[in-house]
Amino acid sequence: MMKVKKENISLSQLLTLLINFLLGSAIVVGIGSNAKNDAWLAIALGGLIGIGIISAYHFFILRFPDKNIFQVFEFCIGRKVTIVITFIYIVYFLYISARVTRDFGELMVTAILPNTPIEVMSISLCLLMGYILYLGIEVLARTSEIFTPYLFVFFILLTIFLFASGSTEVNQIQPILGEGIMPVIKTAFLDLSLFPFGEVIAFSVIYASLTNKKYSLRVSIIGVGVATILLVVSSFLMIVTLGVDSVQRSNFPLLSTARAVSIGEFLERIDAIVVFIIMLGVFIKGSLFMYAGLKGLEFIFKLSYRYFALPVSMIISLFSVLVSVDFADHIQEGIKVVPYYLHLPLQHIVPFILFLLVLWRQQKGKSEN
Repeated sequence: MMKVKKENISLSQLLTLLINFLLGSAIVVGIGSNAKNDAWLAIALGGLIGIGIISAYHFFILRFPDKNIFQVFEFCIGRKVTIVITFIYIVYFLYISARVTRDFGELMVTAILPNTPIEVMSISLCLLMGYILYLGIEVLARTSEIFTPYLFVFFILLTIFLFASGSTEVNQIQPILGEGIMPVIKTAFLDLSLFPFGEVIAFSVIYASLTNKKYSLRVSIIGVGVATILLVVSSFLMIVTLGVDSVQRSNFPLLSTARAVSIGEFLERIDAIVVFIIMLGVFIKGSLFMYAGLKGLEFIFKLSYRYFALPVSMIISLFSVLVSVDFADHIQEGIKVVPYYLHLPLQHIVPFILFLLVLWRQQKGKSEN
């Protein structure tokens, strides 16, 4: 049997990981745009759904305090079938990590470093993710914990600068619910429940490492709540600064919003603030999905996930470039294909079936006893 070194993640680290994970690529491309100027309302409703999702995963996984989702699968349906399902989840987790990396690469080469090949950006980010996971998930958690306070400071500064520069027109948020409540509900349930809130399935491999599981549900709910507030604020700032039409047309709406800041022709081009927020979120999200895939490989091959960290990071780097022809194709694939063919079955349907199996197996065990 493989001897696995016990890794410990504190509740404060779980909190910061959740916040950065949910911001991740959601803040790069913007979310809730189908609800138009009510996008911020859709995100708020999506956050409530996200709290329900993280609570369900938490309740389900912590029925087995020291097991991750792959080990729970094994308990329910045996190792042979579990290996097949685990392989599917490994492909899913690593594919989403590649998509997140592509989001970062497109942002950098389109808006920040136009003369730098996207391959360079992908390799750089993936090497960093692979190295930090080789050091251990504890190192990633500490990194998130250290840098998250800066994220809040930069968010506050961005808000102050936008209003101080007179770049905002609050009446652009009106009319509220101009097309009724249905677009908001539809966007929240059909879109946001899958991306970004459904993606917290990646945390099903992390809960086993928590040092204090007693308050983990409370911290998880707070984490989703804080991330939702930040996403609502960012959506509100985008709409009141750019207007709904410009937000929908912009590839990177938050970056375009930051570029509207101009105070006395002195304080301008505060792109670095937004790029820091985006880079931290993308790095944490890509790393967590990669870690989830690595834990799947650990389960199958019974070798520490650290052995796979750097080789897998190079595979993710390759596929982040090959996954789409261009940015338009990348976004279209993310809107039309990924949510309904990958997110829906693997985030909701399969875990729900597994949850029913767990209840059945545990009830059966009680009956036999």
